[in-house]
Amino acid sequence: MRAALWMTGAITAFSAMAISVRELQGAHDTFEIMAARSAVGLLIVAAVALATGQLKDVRTNRLGGHVLRNAIHFTGQNLWILAVTLIPLAQVFALEFTAPVWVLVLSPLLLGEKITRPRLVAAVLGFVGILIVARPNVQTLNVGVVAAAASAICFALTNISTKVLTRHEGIVSILFWLTLMQLVLGCVLALWDGVVRWPTAASLPWLVAIGVTGLAAHVCLTSALRLASASFVMPIDFIRLPVIAVAGMVLYGESVDAAVLVGAAVIFAGNYINVWSETRRLPGQKPSQS
Repeated sequence: MRAALWMTGAITAFSAMAISVRELQGAHDTFEIMAARSAVGLLIVAAVALATGQLKDVRTNRLGGHVLRNAIHFTGQNLWILAVTLIPLAQVFALEFTAPVWVLVLSPLLLGEKITRPRLVAAVLGFVGILIVARPNVQTLNVGVVAAAASAICFALTNISTKVLTRHEGIVSILFWLTLMQLVLGCVLALWDGVVRWPTAASLPWLVAIGVTGLAAHVCLTSALRLASASFVMPIDFIRLPVIAVAGMVLYGESVDAAVLVGAAVIFAGNYINVWSETRRLPGQKPSQS
């Protein structure tokens, strides 16, 4: 399935980006990282679009939709970067995986998608999983957990708005406005406190890596969303949890909390039920999402 192949690329890129962000811990604040990421992405998008003659595909007739999408995504990405620097990577990803749950909850309202029994089961199990992973109490609830959970809601809204934009906009146009608008936001907020830490020989490679992997992730994700429904595409992303858990153990000596694994498994179970139902909606026929 083409959508699944694109999501494999997204999984790889998002995992590499998380590791790059962790390597920059303490060197730059989230706004500086986002500004650098967007600058690298804009250069790549503009160069590729110019070389392939696709610069003409960048449109201005839906700027309002791009502004809304990128404001939400910018907020979510900054929250995600903050979470990556504060809590174990596996816990960040486990909470981020609730984004499909929010897509399931919000897509009937925003996309007009039908609420089915499997989607309802997925939503319930997803929220149970959130409670298991976050364990909301005075001892375990911290800024990193709240940031990761809030970023998932932002990413769900971003994915829904991406689905809406892909009905009329091409990938080049979406990525151009993504990188340009978020570059402006990143620069403005990085300068807000009057203190700017410029890239160094040590931090520059990681900043470039974040820009490249961040852009690659969006190319893959946007391509997948053009081929399949939002509620089908996003659950595939769960393979990132074991990948990042191993990376966290090997690179940073992080232990994987059993509650994180159990909660993620509950979330995954709900979403798998939904995917299984989606792929069998038309018996004897290939699913339209593939």
